[in-house]
Amino acid sequence: MRPSRETLLHILAEAQLAPSVHNVQPARWRLNDDGLLLLGDTRRTIPIADPSGRDWRLSLGAQLEGFAIAAARHEVRLAGVTPVAAAAIGRDGLEAIARVGLDSGGGETVPPQTVSGRATWRGDFAEIDTAANEAVTRLSSLRRDCVVVASRPAISAIARLFDTASMHFLRQTDHRAELLHWMRLSRRHPSYATDGLNAEAMAMAPLEAWAARLVLGPLFRTLDSIGLAALLTSEAGKTRSAAAIVLFHRPDLEDAFETGRHFYRAWLDIERAGLKACPMSVLADWDVSRTQLLRDHAIPAGRRIIGVFRVGVPKGSPVIRRFRLPVESLLV
Repeated sequence: MRPSRETLLHILAEAQLAPSVHNVQPARWRLNDDGLLLLGDTRRTIPIADPSGRDWRLSLGAQLEGFAIAAARHEVRLAGVTPVAAAAIGRDGLEAIARVGLDSGGGETVPPQTVSGRATWRGDFAEIDTAANEAVTRLSSLRRDCVVVASRPAISAIARLFDTASMHFLRQTDHRAELLHWMRLSRRHPSYATDGLNAEAMAMAPLEAWAARLVLGPLFRTLDSIGLAALLTSEAGKTRSAAAIVLFHRPDLEDAFETGRHFYRAWLDIERAGLKACPMSVLADWDVSRTQLLRDHAIPAGRRIIGVFRVGVPKGSPVIRRFRLPVESLLV
């Protein structure tokens, strides 16, 4: 069953709302005889921060799950997903990831407002009240692959650990350079509205964005030598304002592509519980912090922490804008 091009573009537009690492948006789609071929754009990677490509594959899995959720709303269902092993990379830089069969008939989906409302909240959270505590309790019951940490001392400890992990990576020159490459700190950047991490998405005022270029760029070493870099990049206050910290864990040997599908569902469940989330990815990326969290929060043996979120009720009213590539460019 092949949907019309118009329907397919509607589905892809919603699928594109799924998260991807640094908002690189690597997923591309190609029609074939019995459905679609999902491809990954190997030119849209972060090889310094993600040398194994794990986060890249996770991003592709999240996009596939977004496609499945959106397709069900259009009475289209996935009739099988067959991963492509060791695919050659084409001259266009695209690597085949999975063959996706399609059939008629809907299925379990997610309310559209949950999908459209999911967005990273990088600001402070509101004071924790009964409604926030009830939302945290709801979240705790939704998923077995999430540990919800609501203890205030534990949240404070994770806040300190996050800042330490962030500085571990920021002190690496090539890591900072790659991060700055994907940051769009000026509206004059040609990709400001289409990909990467722009100032608006990171809740930066123009002056903050201008300062970030200097702090993460030419002034970093000097500021770090006098102890100011850690102070200027700290997010401890925002983390301590969270109602809870969510530790998302999956089996050690699970393919990152499959993990990505669960990752997106977990984030949608945070939204469904009535909370906003901000990823704290460096905690899962650094062996030291990941090992400490595994130990401190009794994650079962054979499991790996994939993602860490701070969650809560936003302070103020979020204005959600999407910064995505034109949907037509996804169909190749």
